Amino acid sequence: MLAPFLGLLLGLSAPQSAPPPQDPAPVQLDDVVIDTRRIEQMAQEFIEDVAAPNRRRGLARWNTPICVGVANLQRDVAQGIIDRVSDVAGDMGVRVGEPGCTANVLIVATDDGATTARALVERKRRSFRTGSLQMTQTSSALEAFQSDIRPVRWWQISTPVDSATGRRAIRLPGDLNPPVIFVFAASRLASQIRDDMSKVIIIVDIDDVSGLPVNKLADYLAMVTLAQIDDDADSGRYDTVLNLFDAPDRVDGLTAWDMAYLRGLYAAEQNRINPQAQAGNVAAAVVRARREAAEQDEQ
Repeated sequence: MLAPFLGLLLGLSAPQSAPPPQDPAPVQLDDVVIDTRRIEQMAQEFIEDVAAPNRRRGLARWNTPICVGVANLQRDVAQGIIDRVSDVAGDMGVRVGEPGCTANVLIVATDDGATTARALVERKRRSFRTGSLQMTQTSSALEAFQSDIRPVRWWQISTPVDSATGRRAIRLPGDLNPPVIFVFAASRLASQIRDDMSKVIIIVDIDDVSGLPVNKLADYLAMVTLAQIDDDADSGRYDTVLNLFDAPDRVDGLTAWDMAYLRGLYAAEQNRINPQAQAGNVAAAVVRARREAAEQDEQ
């Protein structure tokens, strides 16, 4: 799976980026006493500001094994990133593929992220545009993926599936027959369809991350691998690893808030018909995750 991508890595200089803006101090949520209403409100606002579900879909997550591949980095650095992303996934209850598995998370290092992104899209366009906006972001988002100046850029694909069978639940161009869903219990609130992450392609601009410790970069990559994150979001008011490139000295890696959000995302029910109701489920699950973490700290 990696070979077609490796041939596209081009040795060009990366464009210079402007100095990052100064963000206000992030909101800390590390108190032992949990303010349930405050944290749930913060979780809902985080979803509104930072999360990026596909059009008219709920928040997706990995429900199938994850297999991380890294291209164009030294073996020890690549293995460190693979291990860290896989470890965080395992902490969320995601199964991790065995050695030799086919990568569904591909992390490509290059010295020109924009050129590499455009080359990948031109070579493997069907890997980026599946034929359904329910599975990917918009065409304008894909253009930004190819043209914007960013230290790290990513493209995620999620698939609506039948939760009873794990089979794709939408019809794509070229399908001779539409998928058939056998509904076991009709409901106006719950759905048998859930959204599964199925592929993530991440491009890392080496020049822009060269001064970062590998552990910080790996934590950032874990966050954008495991959750649908808006790459243009303003995350400055949150205590999150997503601020790594705006405040590298202030961010040590995945924060308590990041871990609570991921645990909430992976613990919440995915069966709500209304995406807003599903986001509410995630917010409530974040509160539970924060409370459990606080109780463990007290022991």
